[in-house]
Amino acid sequence: MKNLIRLTDYKAKDVYEIFDIADEIIQGKYKDILNGKTVVLFFPNSSIRTRVTFEKGIRLLGGQAVLFPSDTLDKRENSKDVIGYLNNWADVIVVRHKDITMLETMSQYSKVPVINALTAINHPCEMLADMYALSKIRKDFTKDKYLFCGLKGNIGLAWKEAADVMGFELSQCCADGYEMEGVPVYHNIVDAIIGKDIVCTDSLPSDVLEKSSGCQVTKAVMEKANKGAVLNPCPPFYRGEEVSGDVIDSEYFVGYEFKKYLLEIQQAVIIYCMIH
Repeated sequence: MKNLIRLTDYKAKDVYEIFDIADEIIQGKYKDILNGKTVVLFFPNSSIRTRVTFEKGIRLLGGQAVLFPSDTLDKRENSKDVIGYLNNWADVIVVRHKDITMLETMSQYSKVPVINALTAINHPCEMLADMYALSKIRKDFTKDKYLFCGLKGNIGLAWKEAADVMGFELSQCCADGYEMEGVPVYHNIVDAIIGKDIVCTDSLPSDVLEKSSGCQVTKAVMEKANKGAVLNPCPPFYRGEEVSGDVIDSEYFVGYEFKKYLLEIQQAVIIYCMIH
């Protein structure tokens, strides 16, 4: 078995194998692979897209999902002991929790795969789904030039993990003081957008909105990117903040279409982790 805690624990060939499994799922394979198996989920109430697609995906593969709030893991009981008991009944454990060390500890003692559904520093399933979606519309998505617009946080760092694994070129546009290490940084979207193919964003805290006004992605900005460029904002996004309303309503926006692949990719991640 394998875990998915950090995308950088994987190689490009692993990512492409997950993509191949997702293709097979779409073709109708693996329908009952989770028959008689239980997937334990730890999710906060605020989760929408990742939780819906994990729960639905498990059911479509014939499995049972048992859901707990993420803060169940914050009680006094040692996580080693929590896992000690879950090893008796769980076949996969999916965790959305801000502290990645919680997932690392759980995976250390778990006899079944532990899958990261988001932490404060990364979001590997989201990146896999976005890259899979890109693979459907680009000849080679690793040859595109990527721009992340947002602060150093879990989405930006997740894109950096993806770039490190797949080898594509990534830059960042952000307010001064919120830079990621190891990537070229711009503080003005007009300069940043030139030569870019894939533009990704993350929502902004209210206290940083004014500082980040020079990084807002608009339709006029996207028109300066490379021909065929697309905008893929990480939800939830907010019109008038990190993105303008007109760009969300334009042909550049691919968000809804891209996120539909969360279903098959998260199913594929479960299968990949179970069979390795």
